Amino acid sequence: MLCPKELKVELSDGILSGELPALCCPDCEGAWIRPESYAEWQDKRGVDRDAAPQVTILPTQADINFQPVSLDNRAALCPDCKNYLVRGRVQLPEVTFFVERCPNCRGYWCDRGEWEVLQQLQLDQHLDYIFNDQWQSQVKELDFAAREKAATIDKLGPEIAAKVFELAQLLEAHPEGDFGVAYLMRRFEE
Repeated sequence: MLCPKELKVELSDGILSGELPALCCPDCEGAWIRPESYAEWQDKRGVDRDAAPQVTILPTQADINFQPVSLDNRAALCPDCKNYLVRGRVQLPEVTFFVERCPNCRGYWCDRGEWEVLQQLQLDQHLDYIFNDQWQSQVKELDFAAREKAATIDKLGPEIAAKVFELAQLLEAHPEGDFGVAYLMRRFEE
């Protein structure tokens, strides 16, 4: 079986995370994870494959130093069934990289270093999340909230921002909290 990125190089048996069988490219150091191997690996860890997608670590806020390989931008065919691999986007603070998946046989391709980053993001046990619209939407919402919070701290300073965040939580939890928000808004209209 040939590497989907280095088209003339044979994949060889390898292991990811000490236990996950993969077919690895000795040239580009990418790894093909067959769906049956991945499902068995998930089962050994008690992973609920039907769990609703959940963002555990926000990729855009993760302190990860990673530089994707140049092959990450190359289109590829599934080494098993020859379908085009679809790309799932992972946005880190400084760079974006793509994990590929076969829409037909459901295998995954990780370029060099991507598997280790996915482990740090706690996505290694749920690669399917990367290709899930709900998970991608959660990432965007949480990223917006993090940027908004950082901007608030930047504009108001940490002390006042902390009080604003605390007041926001109190008003959100109160059944008449919208009255308090309306009061504050009126104060700034005057």
